[in-house]
Amino acid sequence: MSGRVNSLGGNSSNFAAELTFALSLADQADAISLSRYRALDLQITTKPDNTPVTDADRAVEQAIRDAISATYPADTVVGEEFGGTKLTQDDPNRYWVIDPIDGTKNFLRGVPTWATLIALVIGGQVVTSVVSSPALYRRWYATRGGGAYVSENGATPRSLRVSAVASLADASIAYSDFIGWGDRRAAFENLLDGAWRTRGLGDFWSHMLVAEGSVDVAIEPSLALWDMAALDLIVTEAGGRFTSLDGVDGPFGPNAISTNSTIHSQVLSALNVKGGNNG
Repeated sequence: MSGRVNSLGGNSSNFAAELTFALSLADQADAISLSRYRALDLQITTKPDNTPVTDADRAVEQAIRDAISATYPADTVVGEEFGGTKLTQDDPNRYWVIDPIDGTKNFLRGVPTWATLIALVIGGQVVTSVVSSPALYRRWYATRGGGAYVSENGATPRSLRVSAVASLADASIAYSDFIGWGDRRAAFENLLDGAWRTRGLGDFWSHMLVAEGSVDVAIEPSLALWDMAALDLIVTEAGGRFTSLDGVDGPFGPNAISTNSTIHSQVLSALNVKGGNNG
């Protein structure tokens, strides 16, 4: 499969075994999701929160859960489709956080911007991450202390580094949409108005572009842990910063800002949120 990474591309850390395993999970996920992408008999239902779910979402998550159970039977799994124990940053245990298809609305409409997100959390920190987007022929991954990498169309992975842009006036900002901002809507629009360039890319893609240095800010007003856990480590290992809109580092809040770190405090200040002097 074109997204498969057969080499760790220089990535070595205490979590190399977990990364190798997570990459194998991504291989399984890609095979399932690609087989259902643009399928004429794709089954789509609506969840209680009025968001769509497909048979591919459920099949991918079940396959990942089964593989984790077989290889790491003591580990807990938290996933978007089948839930799991509600865990916090203070939880001392090992647990995997899975979003089987991030970008389900894109997936079901035939838009190629969707991915499987896989993260391992130990002691309240994400230590291993894989983001696999087979329809974009890209896979990103990272381990804590081991750096962040991307493989494009199965090529040798290259290391990631965020941009050096130092001013919002020179920044490219990626966002999801204008829904969900509430009383921050005006501040959000002002932030976009003051940027060099803005695009509504959304989902995992925006944050991975921050890690690649192609975009300087990615921002979303409403997310769950499985939307963010894998993204956090890849962004930070590439030299960026990942926080909630309130400036709290990590993926455990209700929303996310990822930046090249240099302009993070400017973004927080522009949104009139706490933590504006932290970065």
